Amino acid sequence: MRNWLGLARSLAIYNNPLRTLPLRRFYRSLLSPGDLAFDIGAHVGTRARAMRGAGARVVALEPQEPFASFLRRTLPRDIHLIEAAAGPQETVAEMAVSSLHPTVSSLQPDFAATAGATPGFAHVKWDRRQQVRVTTLDRLIAEHGMPAYVKIDVEGFELDVLAGVSRPLPLVSVEYLPDLPDQTVRVIERLQSLGAYRFNPVQGEAGRFLWSDWRKATDTVAWLRALPPGSRSGDLYARLQSAK
Repeated sequence: MRNWLGLARSLAIYNNPLRTLPLRRFYRSLLSPGDLAFDIGAHVGTRARAMRGAGARVVALEPQEPFASFLRRTLPRDIHLIEAAAGPQETVAEMAVSSLHPTVSSLQPDFAATAGATPGFAHVKWDRRQQVRVTTLDRLIAEHGMPAYVKIDVEGFELDVLAGVSRPLPLVSVEYLPDLPDQTVRVIERLQSLGAYRFNPVQGEAGRFLWSDWRKATDTVAWLRALPPGSRSGDLYARLQSAK
């Protein structure tokens, strides 16, 4: 019962037109018709649908129940759904699940303890475990092609997802949490090891970049570390310099 309450809560929050309409406009500025996009951590499918609305071919990954079952029944048939997580290797792993706050369920073993110690997560309980299948970005690329864009929102497991790719990606976004800046700094370092990237954040669900220019890793890290605790989270976009 708690699982379905968590699903209902997520649908009420993330299927709100105040969120979805700006997101759809934003993705139309990032993606061209026919582009391939990966949605890693599809949740209720809001981002996958917005990518599709921009004309992209979408591969969506979601391992968590009941969300995977919900997506299997409701996603448009031309979105390719994979009921798995992405990580550093192909395996089976254990996810810590919050039934009432399923957006913060994570495969990262330390995430519940680390995030739970911050004010923004004080009300969250990780109350059950789920075994999930894990694939890699390299495997997805081998099967579907190089994506124009990869969205990663996996609650502290972003670095592990990027450990499973051996080549630079043209455009990537990861969730950033102001209370846990080191988590995003490590992601920036990993991306820089793959290629020359510039960065630009989107705060919350604003549907627009915060900066008028794309900035170096050092400037982005300084910005992250200067964010006051309790600031609004968002997505950090990384664009490969050679990418258009």
